[in-house]
Amino acid sequence: MDISSLIVRIRETFADIENQLAEPSIFADRQNYEEISREHQRLSKLLKHYDQLMKFRIELDENEKMLTEEIDPEFKEVITVDIKELHEKITVYDRKLLNLVLPPNENDSRNTIVEIRPAAGGDEAGLFCGDLLRMYSKFAERKGWRTEILDLSENAVGGLREVAFSLTGENVFRFMKLESGVHRVQRVPTTESAGRIHTSTVTVAVLPEAKEVDVKISPEELRIDVFRSSGPGGQSVNTTDSAVRVTHLPTGITVASQQEKSQHRNKEIAMRILRSRILEEKQRAEKQKHAAQRRSQIGTGDRSERIRTYNFPQNRVTDHRFNVSNHNLPETMEGDIEAFIEELIASDTTRQLEEKLDAK
Repeated sequence: MDISSLIVRIRETFADIENQLAEPSIFADRQNYEEISREHQRLSKLLKHYDQLMKFRIELDENEKMLTEEIDPEFKEVITVDIKELHEKITVYDRKLLNLVLPPNENDSRNTIVEIRPAAGGDEAGLFCGDLLRMYSKFAERKGWRTEILDLSENAVGGLREVAFSLTGENVFRFMKLESGVHRVQRVPTTESAGRIHTSTVTVAVLPEAKEVDVKISPEELRIDVFRSSGPGGQSVNTTDSAVRVTHLPTGITVASQQEKSQHRNKEIAMRILRSRILEEKQRAEKQKHAAQRRSQIGTGDRSERIRTYNFPQNRVTDHRFNVSNHNLPETMEGDIEAFIEELIASDTTRQLEEKLDAK
């Protein structure tokens, strides 16, 4: 897409910010100065990136013109290699540019809580919950993030009834936010003796982790119940009432935690998840106020939206929001999903930019 008109406006904004930073009065308000400085750094990086991209494109045009002329065969081979490398560089820079043009999402730098639950498909859905937990854990390991299991409950065949875990690291929410929704798996379950392909679904909720300062909760707004934790099939695994269920009365949001043996620790985990769910609901309500102004609701992260299919017989993963596919399912399930996620982010950013340009 052509964003040259947007770049012109960004250059004007950048020049204005540089003028502001040159004024001694800018230091009077430290918070304002820090915000303007961060925006100056972001726009400076963006414009340098755009200028480099333009240099690559000019160089590509010049090389392609030379190929139309009569030149030495060896030199032609060198130019052909250069053209291939330039195309690769331009593809990478184009994608990165899209992710730099829009101001960062307020949640992008937050740590994240992910909840995975079976939806349809019985035991097979529970088994796929475990597969997704492993996929995201492997991805987090590749990114250098820290994974912490907050709550986990297994079913009788070794799958999961539900799992909640946190991811801590750089730009976690930026990479994970588009994972919210319904994930569908098509494969022959290990429990299937006739070799028939089953279709099951799992829900994934990705929550920006909230801090206490983000969400104020009064004690009188809470109902706290304790109960005995249990294992697969209701088997008791604890002889004390260590499991905790916390209900936020104003919203009706309920969170239970039984992962730890300590009631105090389970309450901490439940409150951590509760605050994140309340923050998500607040932000969702705010977005819905502006939904009528948006051309599309693609990529909203709604957990009821079917977003992806993992088709094992065809060795294919397809994201339905952006019609993006890859055919390396084994690598995907091993956590090799960064390129796939980057492509989704670029597609979502393109959509947002088109809406922004249309609104001008």
